[in-house]
Amino acid sequence: MPRVASTDQQGPMQLAFGVLREYGIIFAFLVVFVTLSLMTSAFFTTRNMLNVLDQSAQVGLVALGATVTIIGGGFDLSSGAIFAAAGATAALIARQGYPAAGLAAGMLVGLILGSINGGLISGLRINSFVATLATALVIRGFAFVLTGGLLIQIEDPGFAFLGRGRFLDAKIPVYFFFGFALFVWFLLSRTTFGRYVYAIGGNEEAARLSGVRTSLVRTTTFAISGLSAGIAGVIGASRIATGQANVGTAITLSAIAAVVIGGTSITGGEGAVWRTLFGVLLLQLISNGLNILNVPPFYQLIVQGSVILFAVALDALRHRSP
Repeated sequence: MPRVASTDQQGPMQLAFGVLREYGIIFAFLVVFVTLSLMTSAFFTTRNMLNVLDQSAQVGLVALGATVTIIGGGFDLSSGAIFAAAGATAALIARQGYPAAGLAAGMLVGLILGSINGGLISGLRINSFVATLATALVIRGFAFVLTGGLLIQIEDPGFAFLGRGRFLDAKIPVYFFFGFALFVWFLLSRTTFGRYVYAIGGNEEAARLSGVRTSLVRTTTFAISGLSAGIAGVIGASRIATGQANVGTAITLSAIAAVVIGGTSITGGEGAVWRTLFGVLLLQLISNGLNILNVPPFYQLIVQGSVILFAVALDALRHRSP
């Protein structure tokens, strides 16, 4: 009898935990949004909301690529370096009088570097965390060689349009952000490739034994991650009309934090694009709101770190629960 009573009492608690686990990011987003709206009238305005979306674009693009690699059971720590190398490449070509070609080349560099990452990890069967940590150093050094450690400034307005241009009041990077989100969502939710990514992240050996070409799929996940970082890097260079090698040092960890906060499991095999979108926007809402309230930066770090720690703890509890 006592055992039955205990089970009955745990039922509602388990249900509540399940709801929190699945939709906690939405609840957190709404709580933060409503709280900041009530605390300051400057927060919930059209101008500020568009500003939040614009500020989310670059980190959001990198986070979307990270979502694919993390669901597939990997980590890409080279995104920040690819971000810098892509922007530097774009600026160098644009300085020769070819801004459009420079922007396209920067994105292509991201795709190529991501593919190299995936090839090394799949071919040599080394841990993605260690591999991309090493390639990040190589790529960052490559970016410094390209620029000579200097700022590559571009005066051609065509180069700056990608980062500064507007369409229907929203800046162009916002459309790239949501367009890439749709692309990644389609890949993960509507293609065989997406099913393979989830399968590899859940159990790579079982996926291999089922006939999945795990090396090719994993390489593709890193190629997508590299492409997302390349697009973000080109946008970043276009925004300030400058290519430089020392940018993007913090964007990798910010992107991974957004993915984890959104509820994508760091152990792989679970996650969704919509979760990452909410994670990115939640972090940006917190940063934007605290800036409006003139909260000192070190307090912002405490708040953001606490949110990340809570998300990781929730993920750990989820995998311990029966």
